[in-house]
Amino acid sequence: MDSFIIKGGTPLVGTVPISGAKNAALPILAATILTDEPVYLSNVPQLQDISTMLELLGGMGATFERSSEAAYTELKAQTSSIFRYQAPYELVKTMRASILVLGPLLARFGKAQVSFPGGCAIGSRPVDLHLKGLQALGADITVEGGYIHAAVPDKLRGAQFTFDVVSVTGTENVMMAAVLAEGTTVIHNAACEPEVVDLANFLITLGAQIRGAGTPHLTIEGVTRLGGGEYRVMMDRIEAGTFLAAGAISGGDLTITDVEPHAMNVVLEKFAAMGVELSVSANQIRLNTKGKRLKAVDITTAPFPGFPTDMQAQFVAMNAVAKGRSTVVETIFENRFMHVQELARMGADIKLQGNSAYIAGVAKLTGAPVMATDLRASASLVLAALVAEGETHIDRIYHIDRGYERIELKLNDVGAHIQRQK
Repeated sequence: MDSFIIKGGTPLVGTVPISGAKNAALPILAATILTDEPVYLSNVPQLQDISTMLELLGGMGATFERSSEAAYTELKAQTSSIFRYQAPYELVKTMRASILVLGPLLARFGKAQVSFPGGCAIGSRPVDLHLKGLQALGADITVEGGYIHAAVPDKLRGAQFTFDVVSVTGTENVMMAAVLAEGTTVIHNAACEPEVVDLANFLITLGAQIRGAGTPHLTIEGVTRLGGGEYRVMMDRIEAGTFLAAGAISGGDLTITDVEPHAMNVVLEKFAAMGVELSVSANQIRLNTKGKRLKAVDITTAPFPGFPTDMQAQFVAMNAVAKGRSTVVETIFENRFMHVQELARMGADIKLQGNSAYIAGVAKLTGAPVMATDLRASASLVLAALVAEGETHIDRIYHIDRGYERIELKLNDVGAHIQRQK
């Protein structure tokens, strides 16, 4: 099992290109099921979760041609040959996003059998919201033996549906099903995340009729079929925020490129509150600490446009070495503070109470053996290791490979000292 050995203490200086967004690419790949014509995708990140989705779709009969053996950056997807409508446990257990094939399979083929999803143990992410939305469109759904069995007696029909709580993947699943449903579907309390907008824009490129993406109210006029097309996946705003955090915590001067700053407004506001200098242009962001210690900042996670839960762990790591005290409140997932006990092994002063972390910034962290517990927790440990005295050994980094493309190579290019150990 791979691990990282990181020697800290070097400010990061230079430029880092940001990859395509995992959380946009996964639903877009699932959405290729909706058409029997070729789809050409670009800016697809090379990640373990992407490989899992391609394997899942390939097992159904889809084919993918990529630009090179070493990268997925450009993909030709062809799903006209799908003959199996099942997402097996062996693959779904490794990635919760596998549930995203449910809506497209139902919409195009009228049937689906999908295992209950697995993935990171950061809290309950129930699929009942997905199922209720699909049932509102006319699907018959039963649960048996750990599998969701779904079928459409006649065809999906448009309906009004309101999510009890905001769900990104729930919104995406119902939206994908609705594009081929008969009539009009209106989704209330829909997720507003940029990745949801990216999926909507992709579907529109193929011929879907969707209004209101990026607002809590989505209106979808069903069409009889979707065509093919070309589409570029949006940038990964969480990777972008993570690299800015790496520059900030290391006391560096870092520029990230290929970004969309408007999708990161609340995160950039928090960086500014920590005392860093930000220079923002159309597609790049420069962060310069001027060698100053960060200032502690309070964080409360919330659905977009609020502060993203996927950046919480990174800000906990920065607050751990910032000047002053801070409070970080997690409102999305109940188990998303598993990185705290590992940061404590490095000398962080953090106390947990319910869904809040109370942090007293310390002058320094010290390298130690630590263990990654989920994707974003892994990122927080890398950040802490970049500023810690001595060496930090991070085990179970397969978590980080799920969501960060070549993170150690990108960090080493701007001055970090990271070695991947087999």
